[in-house]
Amino acid sequence: MIDVRPFSSLGGANHGWLDAKHHFSFASYYDPDRMGWGALRVWNDDTIAADSGFPPHPHADMEIITYVREGAITHEDNQGNRGRTEAGDVQVMSAGTGIRHSEYNLESEATRIFQIWIIPNARGGKPSWGSKPFPKDDRSGRFVTLASGIEGDSDALPIRTDARVLGANLKAGETVEYTLGGRRHAYLVPAKGKVEVNGVALAARDGAAIAEVETIRVTAVEDAEVVLVDAA
Repeated sequence: MIDVRPFSSLGGANHGWLDAKHHFSFASYYDPDRMGWGALRVWNDDTIAADSGFPPHPHADMEIITYVREGAITHEDNQGNRGRTEAGDVQVMSAGTGIRHSEYNLESEATRIFQIWIIPNARGGKPSWGSKPFPKDDRSGRFVTLASGIEGDSDALPIRTDARVLGANLKAGETVEYTLGGRRHAYLVPAKGKVEVNGVALAARDGAAIAEVETIRVTAVEDAEVVLVDAA
């Protein structure tokens, strides 16, 4: 089963400094049919204006993965962490018992991100944050695991949930496959370009909720950058 959520159908709001689109119910956008997908709870497509951002605010008991599509995001929290994550790279925050953080676009151009929230396996735990570069050449023609709570994914940023976040860059005509398994949930969004997922067409920033599929087969109709979450 592949349920396509066209970008034009997403909820959201434009706050001037922030143009936010929500694949699932979030903030003022509510849709009872889009409350999450397995353990995946939030997938926000955010455009943040230059010299603006999210002032300090709290989180708890959530795994928050930020995939930077364009520009850069600068993170600072009350645990003493501070870092700048650039386009193509990923940052992860395990909120645990509670963390207060800010995220700003300190660049001279707009920053565009996917922010992904996944429910952790258990409540609590010490809050943590980390960031890692993932050169796009390493993802050429294949999926690379960016963040994971699955045993054996030692090169990925750790998260405290039974899930993976993966990325792939494809040239037009290239195909990549991912074994999902029939009992898991996947959500796939092309950050750029048009693709076909098991023969179903997706444009840039469309979402595809996938379940009861053993193997996901992604073919690039044009040069594409793809992000995929595999969750319980």
